[in-house]
Amino acid sequence: QVQLVESGGGLVQAGGSLRLSCASSVHTFSNYVMGWFRQAPGKEREFVAAANKIGGYTYYADSVKGRFTISRDNAKRTLYLQMNSLKPEDTAVYYCAADPVGTATYQYWGQGTQVTVSS
Repeated sequence: QVQLVESGGGLVQAGGSLRLSCASSVHTFSNYVMGWFRQAPGKEREFVAAANKIGGYTYYADSVKGRFTISRDNAKRTLYLQMNSLKPEDTAVYYCAADPVGTATYQYWGQGTQVTVSS
């Protein structure tokens, strides 16, 4: 069983920055493609960013490209999301997820961390 625990959320003013972390319990963390998703109130959960197993390839939703950076430290079994130039529309619960197969099928999810951006 893979356990994922997000942290780093909070309240920030528009234009500010936050860094989210996702700590994993699994020793084989480096075997998983990792991703960040978010869900705003009344909206569907949406993809934010993903990183391949060694973090050499990263992918972003158009809405965050150029503002957010996903990274991972496999030695620390931790995934990060650096969020800059935050906008009120970035307000959501942010989840990290693990894909063991590499086909964008995320099987394991964290409990989420709230990010609120005030205008």
